[in-house]
Amino acid sequence: MQYETERLIIRPTDISDASFVLKLMNTPKWIANIGDRNVKSIVQAEKYIETKMLPQLKRLGYSNNTIILKSNQTKIGSCGLYDREGLDGVDIGFALLEEYEGQGYAFESATKIMELAKNEFNISLVSAITTKNNIPSQKLIERLGLKFIEFVNLPNDPEELMLYRIEF
Repeated sequence: MQYETERLIIRPTDISDASFVLKLMNTPKWIANIGDRNVKSIVQAEKYIETKMLPQLKRLGYSNNTIILKSNQTKIGSCGLYDREGLDGVDIGFALLEEYEGQGYAFESATKIMELAKNEFNISLVSAITTKNNIPSQKLIERLGLKFIEFVNLPNDPEELMLYRIEF
């Protein structure tokens, strides 16, 4: 199952994306804004995909997606819907390699994912979380139509996060 927008291909992340996942998860912005997942090798990236991403895809039909430029097939980021402990509804999340930020790719891919959540997966509540100092993420979440609800803590995470929601 693969989805397209004007400029992007969006498809479920699989084992063939391990080297890209390794690169993305170790960018300074990923570590600062999403957290260090201790994925430091291709083998660990493969294991992360196998144990964290693919089971949710199999169980719910959606999970993490790899974002690919149509123009040259370059993998530039990820966007997806996540069944996250401690949150109602599903969580929309996104991340891009730094050189692809600020070009509308995150909004383009997240808009498609929101459309799929509502129309294909029949999801009625989408949440989003972000850190207090991640202003670009807050602006994108708000542009997607989600509204700030409250500050929350996820299980086993001391950092207070901003919770946004939208109901369809």
